[in-house]
Formats: sequence, C-alpha cells, structure tokens
Amino acid sequence: MTEHWSRQGLYAITPGGPLNPATLFDQVAHCLQGGAQVVQYRDKTGTAEHRLEVARRLLRLCREFRVPLLINDDPALALAVGADGVHLGREDPDLAQARQRLGPGAIIGISCYNRLDLALAAEAGGADYLAFGRFFASATKPQAVAAGLELLREARARLRRPIVAIGGITPENGGALVQAGADLLAVIQGVFGQPDIQSAARAYSRLFPLGDTRHESVP
Repeated sequence: MTEHWSRQGLYAITPGGPLNPATLFDQVAHCLQGGAQVVQYRDKTGTAEHRLEVARRLLRLCREFRVPLLINDDPALALAVGADGVHLGREDPDLAQARQRLGPGAIIGISCYNRLDLALAAEAGGADYLAFGRFFASATKPQAVAAGLELLREARARLRRPIVAIGGITPENGGALVQAGADLLAVIQGVFGQPDIQSAARAYSRLFPLGDTRHESVP
C-alpha cells in the first residue's frame, strides 16, 4: 500500500469501445487540462497489442501532467507499460495477487459497489482507495447496484483511505457526493461524452475545496 497517496478531484475513466487512438489522446489531454487528478484506461474490446500501445502513449501523456495512470482490470498490462497502478472489480485478480505483482508502490483501487464490508476488508488488505457506486443512473453500467449518500457518510467515518464515487455523476449532482465524503468523482460520459471536454472537466474540478485545479504539462 502506498503510504501517502491522496488525491481529490476528477477521476477520468476513458470510454470503452472502438475509438481512434489519436482522438482518445486528444480527449484525455483536454481532460487533463481541465484538472483531472487521475486517469484510468478502460478498454474491454481492444486487442492485447492495441491496448499495450494505447496504454504506453497514455502513460507518456499523463506523465507530462504529473497525473497517475491506472489500468482497469489488468495488472499484467499495468506492469508491462509501467503504469502507476490498477483498478480491480469483483471478477478481476484479487488485491493480494495484484500487490505481489506490481509491488508496494503501485496504486491499487478496489470496487466496493454498495458494500462497506468489502471496503473495510480491502483497506485492511492494503488497497489505496475504495470505490463505491453507482450513485445515479449510469449509461455505462445500467444494471449496477445502487448506492446512497448515507453509505458515503459512513464510509468517510470509518475508512482512512481515499473514497471514489462513480455512476451517473454530473457537475450538478456531484457536489452532494463530495459533501458526503467522496475524495474523487469517477466519470466517463460526463467528460468524454461532452462537446467541450476541457470545460466539462473543469466543472467537476470546481466541486472540490481546491476549486478549478488545472495542470500544466511538464516543460
């Protein structure tokens, strides 16, 4: 477990499905310019070769903005490209296996859905952040279990690691999640599905105490 990993703000998850890599890199760059604090590469359909090349290029981009790149579901890919860590769900390799493979410095996040018991166990097992949701109707995962604000409040009181909220989050409803205890708001369509990605990312960034936190690329 990374001892001092802590972020607040927008957690941008790349959209799944076929997408021209150049378009994706341009979109992620705009998202980073709008203040995204974490980027997760999520691709359920690409070939192994395609995902390897895209992940490498995304990592270079994230390095320019000093923002961690996490890989969805795939510790092997994270290790191959030198990404900052992984996000794991119910059907993925378990936390202990991922930690052994990626080492103590990797950021490992765990999906806990609407269950505080899973979050407590994951924290005890060395997870770096705990993700709950969906909190609102989600186009990406319409069948996902629902979570509520009370869960966030209880999680904030009992967990020491950062808390991520996910699922149908908009700039209009996200403020309540932050007030209830979310450190990061994980968003796909709310940024990547918008005509002005940078402005959309900025709207989420403003929900946090640090306000409109934008990144400058490394010279």
